[in-house]
Amino acid sequence: MRYYALACDYDETLASKGQVDEKTLAALERLKNSGRKLVLITGRILEELIHIFPQISMFDRVVAENGALLYRPTTREERLLGETPPEEFIQELRKRGVDPLFIGQSIVSTLRPHETTVLEVIRDLGLEIQLIFNRDAVMMLPSGINKATGLSVALYELGLSSHNVVGIGDAENDHSFLNVCEFSVAVANALPKLKEHVDFVTYSDHGEGVTELVNKLIINDLDEFEPQLDRHVILLGKRKDGQEVRIKPYGLSILLSGTSGSGKSTFATGFLERVAEHGYQFCIIDPEGDYLTYDNAVVMGNSKQAPSVDEVIKLLDKPEQNCVVNMLGITLADRPAFFEVLLSALLELRSRTGRPHWIIIDETHHMLPSSLTPPESLIIPKDLSGMLFITVHPDHLARVILSEISIIIVIGEFPGQAIRAFSEILGQTPPSVPVSRLKPGEAIAWWRKPEASPFWFRSIPPRSERRRHLLKYAEGKLGTDKSFYFRGPEKKLNLRAHNLILFMHLADGIDDDTWMFHLQRGDYSRWLHEAIKDDDLAYEVRCIEQIKDISPDKSRSLIREKIEKRYTGPA
Repeated sequence: MRYYALACDYDETLASKGQVDEKTLAALERLKNSGRKLVLITGRILEELIHIFPQISMFDRVVAENGALLYRPTTREERLLGETPPEEFIQELRKRGVDPLFIGQSIVSTLRPHETTVLEVIRDLGLEIQLIFNRDAVMMLPSGINKATGLSVALYELGLSSHNVVGIGDAENDHSFLNVCEFSVAVANALPKLKEHVDFVTYSDHGEGVTELVNKLIINDLDEFEPQLDRHVILLGKRKDGQEVRIKPYGLSILLSGTSGSGKSTFATGFLERVAEHGYQFCIIDPEGDYLTYDNAVVMGNSKQAPSVDEVIKLLDKPEQNCVVNMLGITLADRPAFFEVLLSALLELRSRTGRPHWIIIDETHHMLPSSLTPPESLIIPKDLSGMLFITVHPDHLARVILSEISIIIVIGEFPGQAIRAFSEILGQTPPSVPVSRLKPGEAIAWWRKPEASPFWFRSIPPRSERRRHLLKYAEGKLGTDKSFYFRGPEKKLNLRAHNLILFMHLADGIDDDTWMFHLQRGDYSRWLHEAIKDDDLAYEVRCIEQIKDISPDKSRSLIREKIEKRYTGPA
C-alpha cells in the first residue's frame, strides 16, 4: 500500500453548506476500515466545528483554525500551534467596523471586502500577521502558520510521511497542504486555479467527490494515476544529448552492479542525497562500513558494537530520520541471522507506515545469495518496490530478486559482462550494450522492458565529491597538459592558468587583443570541455563566444559570472 492517510478539507469539500451527507460518512468509514488514517483540515474554529459536525470523532487528527490548532478527537486534547491574537488588534478591528468578526484561539477571520481595513490595521499596529483567503473568507493568522504546517504536525504524531498521504480540497487556502501531499486532488466544485495545480480533479462535487476518491483509494490505491504522477521524480544523471535520466520514487526496484572499486557506493550516495532532498526515508544495510560518513543519516553500530534492530526501528519510527545499519561489529557467521531479523522488521514497519520508502542492501550477493533455499529464501519480499540492491556479482543473487528488477544500472569498466550475466541467469538473450568500457561517473542503464535498450548516461556525483571536484579545478594545480595558456595571436605570451581562479585573474590582466583572439577561436569553451570536463559550463561559455560584436569587457564579465556561479559559490 502506498497511501496510508487521507487529508481532507471541510467546507465545500467534505461538506456542502456546512453539512456532510450519510454516503460520504459511510465512505470515510470504509476508508478507515481499510487501515488508513483520516485527517480533517479546516479553517473553522474548533468549537463551532464540533457543534455542526459531531462525527468528527471518526478522524484521527483534526487541524483547525487553518493550521493553528491541533485536535485529537479520541482524547479531546488540543494543541495550540499558533500564538493568540493580540487584544489590541481585535479591538482596533471592531473600532473600524470590521463585522462579522470570528475569533478563535489563534485565528481571527472576517469576510470580504474587509481585507483592506484588516491590512491597514496590521500596518498601523506593526504586527506580523498574515492574511489567507478562502473564497469570501478573510483569515488572519500568525506568520508562518497554514494548513501545511498543521498537517505536518498531525502526520508526525501519527508517524506518517506526507509522501504517503492523499489530500483533497477546494479553495485558495488548500494550496499549501495539497502541495506537500504525495497525491493532490480537487473536488469538481473547486476554484479553477486550484484545479490547475493538482494531480486529479474529481468528476463529482463536494462530498460525492470525496466518496469518488475514497472508492479509488480502496479499489487500487490510486495505481491508475501512477503513470502521470511525475512531480516527485528523482534525477539520476544526463544522457549525451543533455536529456535528464529520472526515476519515480515508488514502485521500482533497482540493481546497481559494478566491479570492485568502480564507485558503487559513490553512485548510491549521490542517488540517496536526492532521495533525502525529496523527503523520502531510507535505510542502508551496510555490511562493510562504506557509508559511515554519510551526512543525511544516523549510523547505527560500529566495528566494536553491533547495531540493535530495535534501536534501528525506533529511529526510523520518526519519518524524518534516515539510517545506516553498520554491520562491521557482527561476525560473518552471525550476519545472515541478524540480516533476516532486520529485514523482517523493516518490512513490518513499511507495511504499517509505508516507510522506509527505500531499503538499500549493499553487498547483496552476501545477504541474499543464489544459494538461498526455503525457509531462508522466504525472507525475500514478494514486492521489491523501493529496494536498491548493490552487488559486484549479479549472477550470485537469488533468482527471485533478478526476475523482479525494474532497472539495472552498471558502472565500472565492463558493463556488458554484468548485463550478460544478469540476462543468462534469467534465460534471456543479452541486449547490445552501447559501450565496452566506462569511465568514472559514467553508467549504463537498462529498463527491463521488451522494447527497451541499454543507454549511456553520466551520473550526478554526491555533494562531497562535487566539493572535492570544485576545489580541485577552482584552487588546485592542473598538469601542464591540462592548463590554459594565454599566448595571443602572435604567441608573444605564454601565461599559464593551472586552475580557474588563476584563469580569471590572468583574464583581467591581459590585453584585449589576446583575450579576443582566444575568445573568437573558441579556446575557452574547448578548455572547459576537454580539461575541466564541465560540458554544461563549456556550453554556456560557447554561447558567449558566439555573440556577435561582443566587447572584451562584456565577454570577460559574462564568463567570470558563469565560472563563479558554478565553482566559487556554495557547493
